[in-house]
Amino acid sequence: MLATSPHASAQDPPPRIGPFVIDAHGTIPNFPSDPQLADSRSLSVADLPGVGLGLHTGAHVYVLRWKAVTFGLGGELTMARVHSSRLESGDQVIRRGVTERLIHIAPQLSLNFGDGNGWSYISGGIGPTKWSIVPDGQPSAPPDEERLRTINYGAGARWFAKRHVAFSFDVRFYAIDPGTVGVVAGSPRTTMFIAGAGVSLK
Repeated sequence: MLATSPHASAQDPPPRIGPFVIDAHGTIPNFPSDPQLADSRSLSVADLPGVGLGLHTGAHVYVLRWKAVTFGLGGELTMARVHSSRLESGDQVIRRGVTERLIHIAPQLSLNFGDGNGWSYISGGIGPTKWSIVPDGQPSAPPDEERLRTINYGAGARWFAKRHVAFSFDVRFYAIDPGTVGVVAGSPRTTMFIAGAGVSLK
């Protein structure tokens, strides 16, 4: 029995995906610099901060396996922020200090490929986004409170070096509907790219 046990263990099939997973990723969101976006807040393009930092979290349960695909259901929360400092040259203001924030929450459907030791996925969902762009020392305006319908879609992978802990990454696009209110016009239709990496637990 001792002689045959290692051989039998080596023949065991790999574990199945799931039954659930929780993700926590640090992200680098690329906030757009768009003239219409700046106009919606009565800013110049130079005032828009650009690349920031954020957090992406998600939870998924795996409900069905069909051939090589495992279907997952869950949700995600994405938060991102960037701040630019006021920049002056003599008496001239080159750039105003501005804080830009984005919050998005949505249910998710995922298609997963692999096994419980590691798997890749493609996923997507639809939910609201709150996108605020506020100059320093000023209150938020109506465009900052509007909830914009957003379709998110992307892909990623998880590698379980330990039984319950994995390194994971995710790349995602957020297709944000145009705003309906603004100082000059509503914010434009925008597709924002966010990449992140961190840990997954199952």
